Amino acid sequence: MPGKDAENDAENKVPALDTAHAHPARVYNYWLGGKDNFAADREAAERAIAANPGIVADVRANRAFLTRAVRYLVTEGGIRQFLDIGTGLPAAGNTHEVAQAADPRARVVYVDNDPIVLSHAQALLSSSREGVTAYLDADLRDTAAILRAAAKTLDFAAPVAIMLLIILHLIPDSDDPHGIVASLVRAVPAGSYLVLAHPASDIRTEQMAEMTKRVNERMSRPGATMRDRAAVTRFFDGLDLLDPGVVQPQQWRPEPGAVGPDQVTAWCGVARKR
Repeated sequence: MPGKDAENDAENKVPALDTAHAHPARVYNYWLGGKDNFAADREAAERAIAANPGIVADVRANRAFLTRAVRYLVTEGGIRQFLDIGTGLPAAGNTHEVAQAADPRARVVYVDNDPIVLSHAQALLSSSREGVTAYLDADLRDTAAILRAAAKTLDFAAPVAIMLLIILHLIPDSDDPHGIVASLVRAVPAGSYLVLAHPASDIRTEQMAEMTKRVNERMSRPGATMRDRAAVTRFFDGLDLLDPGVVQPQQWRPEPGAVGPDQVTAWCGVARKR
């Protein structure tokens, strides 16, 4: 119902919370300065910082990219629907906050598979009166389930922005991440957009490799797979990339006079479906 948050799909079953191992969303939350993390997450995050001290500035540059991209899509792209997969824990400048500030009618579906993410989102992320914010418990690999549940909130006959920000590195090559993205893009009509950011393997290469190794040692699930610019660019195959193309997040349409880090260990881009 417009003006109220949509409830989680009733069929979703929230798994038990594992605090003994680090979780990517909670590690990321720690880097953003949040408090929604546990000792295992903080240990993994600090080990990563020791290997790659620039990671804190990097994740904040990624968050700033999200803000600029969503604002552009609403104000210039005409987008009013967002499917944000791997949303992570609430922090400043969430997708629905940016979108609904530009147009209160915007509808946003968040998808994650961490129970603490979902519980915090339901408690803290309230929609505008005119718009809708919904939350789904689903794994990115199960695109059919995501699309089926998201269709309760989003109209897939109208353009949708698919948001995949710092999530695809958690999908190993053996699970065909490019195929996963392609299946999502096929489900949305012409005029839709793909917004993507991915940790880089070819920027600060040695530091990123050591950071990845240290974080993976603390995770209960399969580790992260960093990718180079060419591999990230492949996610946009068949789409029209917006200028300036696939770049580091601080380089994507920065605000006039903005000062950011010289190097950010990620590649990002925004593309439109013909």
